[in-house]
Amino acid sequence: MTPRLFPYLLPLIAALCAPVITSAAPPAPPGFLALRDLDYAGQNNPRQKLDLYLPEKPPEKPLPLIVYIHGGGWEGGSKNEPGVLLHFIKKGYAGASIGYRLTDEAIWPAQIHDVKAALRWLKAHAKDHGFDAEKIGLFGISAGGQLVSLLGTSGGVSELEGKVGEPGDAAKIACVANFCGPANFLTFPGKGSIIDSEKPGTAVTKLFGGPMSQHLAEAKAASPITYISKDDPPFLHIHGTADKLVPLAQAEEFDAALDKAGVSSTLLTGEGAPHVFFSPDLVEKMQLFFDHHLQGKPGLVKQGPVLVQ
Repeated sequence: MTPRLFPYLLPLIAALCAPVITSAAPPAPPGFLALRDLDYAGQNNPRQKLDLYLPEKPPEKPLPLIVYIHGGGWEGGSKNEPGVLLHFIKKGYAGASIGYRLTDEAIWPAQIHDVKAALRWLKAHAKDHGFDAEKIGLFGISAGGQLVSLLGTSGGVSELEGKVGEPGDAAKIACVANFCGPANFLTFPGKGSIIDSEKPGTAVTKLFGGPMSQHLAEAKAASPITYISKDDPPFLHIHGTADKLVPLAQAEEFDAALDKAGVSSTLLTGEGAPHVFFSPDLVEKMQLFFDHHLQGKPGLVKQGPVLVQ
């Protein structure tokens, strides 16, 4: 991993399984300012806030926006760990890092209600902050990967909108980068896996308020694969072949279902890589994905292996 990426990624990877919000947000990159703790829900709940990263010099035209949603098994993590988002925004983007209620405070569907409310807020305030509400890309890791994937496939699904924050039109999603997020809870491993969907106290059972076998309707509703349609935005999936938390089969199933529906979908696999990994090659391919779909630059990411170091 190159030194220029390491300062952003080390706290991000360390935070993915953190049980509580403990870290301070990093400074904005040179030439950028950070607008912190913007309350998208109107409840002054520290978890229902977002941070915006904007260039200090107002842009000549509205910038595309990359939105990051953190991981941590729906029970940990924080918007204060934007990680590689701070690298991406230096290439002509505004950035947002979204917080949401964790499972010690609220079970499903609070998490999707929160992030949908945050996107409505971002759309409503786009002109105020100089970004383009028609060019929004999403990036999420692990639990955040599940949430961005669900945002990408569930456009128009009214029962997932919730009543958090102000009502309004849903934001248009231009592309989604899903890093090792669960895609189909109904095919997620049960007994014997590290994140056992039946064992009390695991991330999945805490999300649904009990063993998944007793919450199949909620599990189906929380699965991005449930809502796939031909109108979904392009997807980029990233998954390590040695992921012991979310099996590679989840990404493979999701990628195949999107392909079948006629949606642009690309799966990058890290041979022997764990749940979360970064490398210069991976970051370059992610940048290419965002640049193509948000800025119209040439170049497409090809499906297949990605270097893990």
